[in-house]
Amino acid sequence: MRLRRRISEPVSVDIAPMIDVVFQQLIYFMLTSSFVLHPGIKISLPKATSSEQISPSNIMLTLTKDHVVYWDEQVVSLKQVRDRLEHAADGKPILIRADRHAYVDKLIELWDVCRETGHEQVHIATLSE
Repeated sequence: MRLRRRISEPVSVDIAPMIDVVFQQLIYFMLTSSFVLHPGIKISLPKATSSEQISPSNIMLTLTKDHVVYWDEQVVSLKQVRDRLEHAADGKPILIRADRHAYVDKLIELWDVCRETGHEQVHIATLSE
């Protein structure tokens, strides 16, 4: 028995539709993803039932769980905090954002530095329940 072979022309693959699908998926994923523009400092604020909403402070200090102090997202020592607060205008409110796992004595030490430099309005940030 003899079988005949059919000789067919080579099939050309059009990749234009595939490129369209890939670009549409790329656009979809770019639009649905969220971008973090300012990563910030990761802290876990303590919760309080008696917290009040205050206006944004002029000076923000952050104390992390590793006891690193930040002045507006810049790492500083307590001596640098003291120097900056002495040069800052008196009467500016200070907001201390302390991680719930930070030691209380480090928070009190930072609080004392703020009070010793003449700043009377020192607030601690909390999450309201």
